[in-house]
Amino acid sequence: MNRQAFFRLFLAVVLSYTTAGIGGALTDLGPWYYSLRQPDWKPPDAAFGVIWTTIFTLCAISGWLAWQAANTRALRLRVVILFGINAVLNMVWSALYFKLQRPDWAMVEVVFLWLSIGALIVGLWRLSRLASGLLIPYWVWVSVASVLNLQTIYLNGPFGTFS
Repeated sequence: MNRQAFFRLFLAVVLSYTTAGIGGALTDLGPWYYSLRQPDWKPPDAAFGVIWTTIFTLCAISGWLAWQAANTRALRLRVVILFGINAVLNMVWSALYFKLQRPDWAMVEVVFLWLSIGALIVGLWRLSRLASGLLIPYWVWVSVASVLNLQTIYLNGPFGTFS
């Protein structure tokens, strides 16, 4: 791997983990979260860190592979826009769910997050099938997390009501 490719990989990892870090900073596992009733099948909280670290690592590699394969400015712009939109949506979900304590709003937003992952998978397919395929675990996990989000709403809602 030449220096330029290594730098691009490093940059992809930094950007991916920055997104993860911001999302993590927005994730408050305080009294409100622990007071929520959760479905019996919810993974233990410790598993979430491992899952998300794996996903953000795969996203970094995917982004790097797609960038390496993008041989025009327009294709590189596509890669940046697709990953950029996804990163923003990923962070917004954490803000809605944890900071604003609105799983109901997060449920609406997660539809757009899920669609953005699908757009990444489809949008990167022609550039790099490997880059595209590395995002499938992310899509699967967000699908599972969406069902968990929905179950949390059913078990604890309504949210945002005044008593």
